[in-house]
Amino acid sequence: MENYNQFSYQPDVAYAGNVAKAMRGVFMRMFLALLVTAATSFAVLLNGTFLMFMLQNSWAYWGLLIAEIVLVFSVSGAINKLSATTANLLFFLYAIINGVVLSTIFLVYTGTSIFQTFLITAGVFGAMAIYGYTTKSDLSKFGSILMMALIGLLVCIVVNIFLASSRLDWIISIVGVGIFIGLTAWDTQKIKHMVAYADTPEALSKVSTLGALSLYLDFINLFLYLLRFFGGRD
Repeated sequence: MENYNQFSYQPDVAYAGNVAKAMRGVFMRMFLALLVTAATSFAVLLNGTFLMFMLQNSWAYWGLLIAEIVLVFSVSGAINKLSATTANLLFFLYAIINGVVLSTIFLVYTGTSIFQTFLITAGVFGAMAIYGYTTKSDLSKFGSILMMALIGLLVCIVVNIFLASSRLDWIISIVGVGIFIGLTAWDTQKIKHMVAYADTPEALSKVSTLGALSLYLDFINLFLYLLRFFGGRD
């Protein structure tokens, strides 16, 4: 997602109309991926046997997490080697696997609090996406800061696995919310520039998939961090 030079650009191609149409496609893919994730989570939740298998076999859960990482890097890192169709299929495969992983949150938080947190996330995400799309300010300088902060956050998460500090966990959650709020605005602006200059339908489809994946990740992570504050435990 960071390398704008993966695609050829045509700055003079009906900018406003093309961008609006392309961005609708990006958000539609992201929305469909969220629906796929939600449907998968409910299906796993209703299948008690499969859910118990996951809980009793930690290797299966960690295997799914590793598969998610592989898929994200496959789509974002090897986009030039993939066809647009393959990239899109891998994106939705990721959404399915993530739905399986996220099904476990229903064992920790109440369904009502999960739904309420989802609505809060949607509101915050929507506001920041609109800001990123409409602002005239260049957010790229903040993007590099946010990426460094994200790396620091990941380091803290790993450290806290061993420390098990509730205070550090609280700080991580607060910082995580701030980071993904900022990333939502930055990614939206970045995707807006990228889709505007994709010069072929194939390139546009790839950019749309990459954009949908970035925004999907922003939404899911923001949701999970907000859930720590607004989620009611069973």
